[in-house]
Amino acid sequence: MVIYKAKDYQDMSRKAANIISAQIIMKPNCVLGLATGSSPVGTYKQLIEWYKKGDLDFSQVTSINLDEYKGLSPENNQSYRYFMNTNLFNHVNINKSHTFVPNGLEADSKRACDDYNEIIRSQGGIDLQLLGLGHNGHIGFNEPGAAFEKETHCVDLTESTIEANKRFFASEDEVPRQAYTMGIKNIMQAKKILVVVSGKDKAEILKKVLYGAITPEVPASILQLHNDVTIVADEAALSEIDK
Repeated sequence: MVIYKAKDYQDMSRKAANIISAQIIMKPNCVLGLATGSSPVGTYKQLIEWYKKGDLDFSQVTSINLDEYKGLSPENNQSYRYFMNTNLFNHVNINKSHTFVPNGLEADSKRACDDYNEIIRSQGGIDLQLLGLGHNGHIGFNEPGAAFEKETHCVDLTESTIEANKRFFASEDEVPRQAYTMGIKNIMQAKKILVVVSGKDKAEILKKVLYGAITPEVPASILQLHNDVTIVADEAALSEIDK
């Protein structure tokens, strides 16, 4: 595991974008596992900037997203498909037919999850998986207590996750209570993993993830066992470790 210390969110985003750019340049037809949320937005902005300068080509890239809310259509402005289109796909030359997000409108959970596992397998696995880190240590929507051996599955979102996401909706009642997410097993099968972490509010959980016990109660702690993990975190997020 390699830890890069960034000065702030912008520096973190630039460093993470450098790592993703290198992956695309070294393997133009790579498969990127992508994440949503506030953590990777700056990284995507940097990638778009370099694409517009002519430094990056997404035309052969395939992307596979971590998760999607169950019940939201791709056109819903709170869906993760909409998020990815708005924050990355609409601004680069990626072929959208090669961008995959779980089908939030598939009511049959088993079918939705089986289909997504097959998509991951059919693409030959993920070359680089980008992750954010939840306040409770979740990655994707793998909440505390989730079994490490799970592949894509339907999860009931915890109250802390609903609380964190309600700011994006008109009211808490509109926040979906379930989501489809890649499982820990899918994530751990990625060849490389890149985690971006920013802010003082993530310092305590980041320390547990990196140096605490490996336990399903802190889902991201399993990353200690992966052989190619890069953490890019700003000074605030690393403040508990530096003590």
